[in-house]
Amino acid sequence: KNVAEQFLPMAAEGLAPDHVAIHGCPRTMDILGDSIAPATDEDYGREYLGYEISCKVVDSLDEAIEHINRFNTGHSECIVTRDYDASQRFLEEVDAAAVYVNASTRFTDGFEFGFGAEIGISTQKLHARGPMGLTALTTTKYIIYGNGQVR
Repeated sequence: KNVAEQFLPMAAEGLAPDHVAIHGCPRTMDILGDSIAPATDEDYGREYLGYEISCKVVDSLDEAIEHINRFNTGHSECIVTRDYDASQRFLEEVDAAAVYVNASTRFTDGFEFGFGAEIGISTQKLHARGPMGLTALTTTKYIIYGNGQVR
């Protein structure tokens, strides 16, 4: 909420040349006006396969983490902040395979992680079937720090 009035118009202006459709909460709509569509729970849970995004203005980090954990895909999430404590809470509490601080989630790619060509994506927490040893009962969470890097 502290940056919404300043940030959202800049973001909308930056997205306009690419005709990105914005779905927003009532507070987002108050700031951006009639140029955006109202967001629904279905919008927040949807993985858009085109130039569309959903935006929600939240009052706190707690509310942001709750919203993300309710609607995310479990793949990649990012926080942009100068607040170290907030970044650490985000890294610890957001349920995703890769969590970023101040870097683009577009880095979540098998080749970028040094795995060679990416042949698939999994958001499952456990991957094994059949008889399992101890290593099969573990899961991996990647933590990435950045200073504004984009891909």
